[in-house]
Amino acid sequence: MHVLRTIREVNAWRAKLRAQQKKVGFVPTMGYLHDGHVSLIAEALSRADYVIVSIFVNPLQFGINEDFSVYPRDEARDLQMAQQAGANAVFLPSADEMYPAKPMTSIQVRSVSESLCGASRPGHFDGVAFVVVKLFNIVQPDFACFGMKDAQQVAVIEQLVNDLNIPVEIVRCPIIREKDGLAMSSRNVYLTNEERTQALILSSALREVQHILIEQRQGIPALDIRALAEDMISNQTDAVIDYVEVRHYPSLHPVFADYLIKYDTKDMILLALAVRFGRTRLIDNLLIGSDKGSEIDV
Repeated sequence: MHVLRTIREVNAWRAKLRAQQKKVGFVPTMGYLHDGHVSLIAEALSRADYVIVSIFVNPLQFGINEDFSVYPRDEARDLQMAQQAGANAVFLPSADEMYPAKPMTSIQVRSVSESLCGASRPGHFDGVAFVVVKLFNIVQPDFACFGMKDAQQVAVIEQLVNDLNIPVEIVRCPIIREKDGLAMSSRNVYLTNEERTQALILSSALREVQHILIEQRQGIPALDIRALAEDMISNQTDAVIDYVEVRHYPSLHPVFADYLIKYDTKDMILLALAVRFGRTRLIDNLLIGSDKGSEIDV
């Protein structure tokens, strides 16, 4: 496995593969890899001749008082996991390599980035959009794999790619969960034992909504779905709810309160959660409809 630390090294690696007409898949990450990332690498390997993983904690997507300085990092472990997963190369740049000077360009993806996490983390998706475009330009992959745990991020990146005609296919990959249902996240390491137990309410609430939708095929009003999830979280934990929202996907337009949501709806509907357990903010979601990228076992 090649470990590439500079943009020039990536350019040279990619040029050789382009000359050989090899298909290249890309898995961008912020490191501290877990089985969710491994599943993205596996998906990319199933579609490409070569797969490159990037590991970069992007300072542009962290706001004031967010966890950039303490975000979990373990380079040796990450490289070992990437190699064991079958990655052909890892791009591991420093902040100075990616941003030798303060960027004077900004990228905004309006509408789709302004609700949900965008409302409570202003500027976050601007930073995501900037680094994704930069990474796409450096790596020049044929496609990139993104996990649906951050469904809003996927929607933002899809809109970005469509608007700018970036020649990279975006591959949506399902949420990977721990055996007890908790969605895998690098931030799970922040949780105390008690918070970790309480955090299981997220997947429990989503599973309950899914159960009810399966049982009541005539449909359930969006307001009732939101209330069910919100009440379960509020009544069974000490967590602080950032949001519980029902949105059309991938537009993220609001869903009317009396809109009947059916399990087999042809429209995609996202039930999205963001909840704080102590200092740790976790997100999770259920995507209802024809593309059940975050469907959980019942």
